[in-house]
Amino acid sequence: MMKKLICCTVIFIFLSSIVPAQEYTAVDGDSLLLGEQRLRLDGIDAPEFTQNCYTADGFEYACGLKALQYLADLLVEADVRCDCAPKPDIYNRRVCECFADDISLNQAMVYAGYAMSYRSEKYTAAEQNAKSAKRGIWQGKFMRPALYRALERAREKKKQKELSVKPRNE
Repeated sequence: MMKKLICCTVIFIFLSSIVPAQEYTAVDGDSLLLGEQRLRLDGIDAPEFTQNCYTADGFEYACGLKALQYLADLLVEADVRCDCAPKPDIYNRRVCECFADDISLNQAMVYAGYAMSYRSEKYTAAEQNAKSAKRGIWQGKFMRPALYRALERAREKKKQKELSVKPRNE
């Protein structure tokens, strides 16, 4: 009886210690989701999900979507881990350098031309390499993601202002 009780207790402790693994999901070219926590890849800036760019031939393509897909592909069947700053940023995201197996996702995105170095010198060599090789966004023309976001915010603000203006009764 005592052996059964000890055995059952050990099995219970073992099973209760198993926590289902959470998967990392790419949200856009520089952000991941782990459960409900949003993670921002430190030192890089990728085109926004809705952003378009142009090839060297002048053809428009969905570079934001391509950046997202490239990051998502890096996550497939990889052991992902992130080293994050202790405090979240102003948008409540954890700011991290993340790795798929031993590959820095931050550096890989910049090197492939699907992101640019942002407020950091850490990835400037990778950016120069992507520019020289005309990979990703560097193959043609694009708007810097920070500028694209600023213009989108201005458009949204203008739209909200126009919706709030009521015509005068005559």
